[in-house]
Amino acid sequence: MSKKHPIIAVTGSSGAGTSSVKVAFEHMFHREGIKAAVIEGDSYHRFNRTEMKETMERHLKEGHEHFSHFGEEANLFQELQDTYRQYAEDGSGKWRLYLHNHEEAEPYSDLGLKPGEFTPWQDMTPDTDLMFYEGLHGCVVSDDVNMARYVDLKIGVVPVINLEWIQKIHRDTQMRGYSEEAVMDTILRRMHDYVHYIIPQFQHTDINFQRVPVVDTSDPIIARDIPTPDESLVVIRFKDPAQFNVDFPYLLQMLDRSWMSRRNSIVVPGGKMGLATELILTPILQNILEERRKLVKAEAA
Repeated sequence: MSKKHPIIAVTGSSGAGTSSVKVAFEHMFHREGIKAAVIEGDSYHRFNRTEMKETMERHLKEGHEHFSHFGEEANLFQELQDTYRQYAEDGSGKWRLYLHNHEEAEPYSDLGLKPGEFTPWQDMTPDTDLMFYEGLHGCVVSDDVNMARYVDLKIGVVPVINLEWIQKIHRDTQMRGYSEEAVMDTILRRMHDYVHYIIPQFQHTDINFQRVPVVDTSDPIIARDIPTPDESLVVIRFKDPAQFNVDFPYLLQMLDRSWMSRRNSIVVPGGKMGLATELILTPILQNILEERRKLVKAEAA
């Protein structure tokens, strides 16, 4: 952790909804005038799309059925930890992009890059206020790495498992062109790594957002629609409310039809998740940036 060069990580599984929380942060960064160094978890995959397919086929032929994007072998865990460490020390580091589709790849066509490939590593923009990570592995702690120790604000996005699967199935079939069978094969193949690398992160996160549908999602494979925000509740759990001076009475007043389910958890209507996110995180961001300003000012004096 570094008060002078703070790091925020939003972590969650594929299809969990981390992108929605990222959008809320983008709004806050814009409103608060925060200059952020943004890195994406997919940028730290070890293999491009073609290499991943070839590596997966080799693993299957060798009888290894659990090789997946969720596991350590398919990702650059050490490099991500090094990025955290470097930024925490002096606010610098390297970044690149994973190009998911033709729209993302088009600006890099002069480099001959195609969807499923990475842009070259390049230096981060200097003089940023903080680093922001969004992806699968922002808070991994294992025998070889401990990323969580470098992160000043750790946020987990953790829908109940059937909803997570529904969201992934719909995204991958409707936006990425995969069949339902292929998506389910991916979900099942990833389960071992999901249990060993994704879930354990949430014992280290400071705040977890868990979306819970209030409609029947008992068979996610046949679900034709993703439950709407109005058909959901969001459980927001704080590891230590005192750490961030969480004002629960204020939140209950501002978030209509919300309630406390435990002393460290508030439940809000699904349609209020965006508002809740900004109400909770804006003062935390302001405090993080104020601590940074004090240190920068003291060093300059």
